[in-house]
Amino acid sequence: MRQLLGLPIDASAQGPSIDNLIVMVHWLMFILFVGWLTYFIFTLIRFRKSKHPHADYNGVRNHFSSYVEVGVALTEVVLLVGFAFPIWATRVNKIPAEKDATVVKIVAEQFAWNVHYPGPDGVFGRSDINLVSSDNPLGLDRSDPYAKDDITTINQLNLPVDKPIIIELSSKDVIHSLNLPLFRVKQDAIPGQMIQVWFQPTMTTDQIREKLGKTFSIVHGISTELSNLTSLEDYKGKDGTVIVAKGGAFTDDLVPQLMQAGITEVRAAPDTPTEIACAQLCGLGHYRMRGFVTVQTPEEYAAWIKDQESQLQQYQQ
Repeated sequence: MRQLLGLPIDASAQGPSIDNLIVMVHWLMFILFVGWLTYFIFTLIRFRKSKHPHADYNGVRNHFSSYVEVGVALTEVVLLVGFAFPIWATRVNKIPAEKDATVVKIVAEQFAWNVHYPGPDGVFGRSDINLVSSDNPLGLDRSDPYAKDDITTINQLNLPVDKPIIIELSSKDVIHSLNLPLFRVKQDAIPGQMIQVWFQPTMTTDQIREKLGKTFSIVHGISTELSNLTSLEDYKGKDGTVIVAKGGAFTDDLVPQLMQAGITEVRAAPDTPTEIACAQLCGLGHYRMRGFVTVQTPEEYAAWIKDQESQLQQYQQ
């Protein structure tokens, strides 16, 4: 059923429970559709004019339809009380302790996602609306001791795998909606409010990319779909020279070299499969409010943080 519904892969610990609920709701809708359609066709045949030329004003005397409606209502109550409410409560009320999680602030604006990390001290620095500018979209006050080591990015969210992530979400202007489809996260960002949302990634971006990888034939050239993807392997010529490196792009001018090396099929996947989308129509530039999530191993994430710290120190000098 998941494949039939076209659900994306699960990349978070909370994903399976949400997907199971979606599947159960669709099974209920399918059963209702078949049942009511069957009943409708039955009534068209059973009570056709040729068999009942005169109206019967007494109508149906049994309560079968009432029982069916009660059954449907009870099923919906079970789905809500037994599944939807517990899932929602887990996501809203059972937020893990910050000491056990990676805490990140995301401030939405037309039309970008501003990401704020607390830095090595683990404390978010002070922000001041009067300091907001094109170079400082968060209005971070670098004179605050806690803000000196804070890391900020725009449209780029880096996270460690297998660790709870707490996002403190807010908006500078209008209502936006943080949508991370592969992690089953969707939460409105409302001006004047800070809303916490959490999840736990279970796959790195590299693992997701491998899982999404497909094999493409290049006999007839590079297809439009393949031209937007990146290679999952190193493809070498007969002399060992790399024609297309892992993570590289495919172009039509490389096809003759690949064919000469005896390569007629290649594996490729989206370079950035985990994106940040805005699920709320937030203005004329809504279509370009697009960010990227990179889930890394703990070692890769630590190296990325260190690199950001180094760049921040150079900038402040």
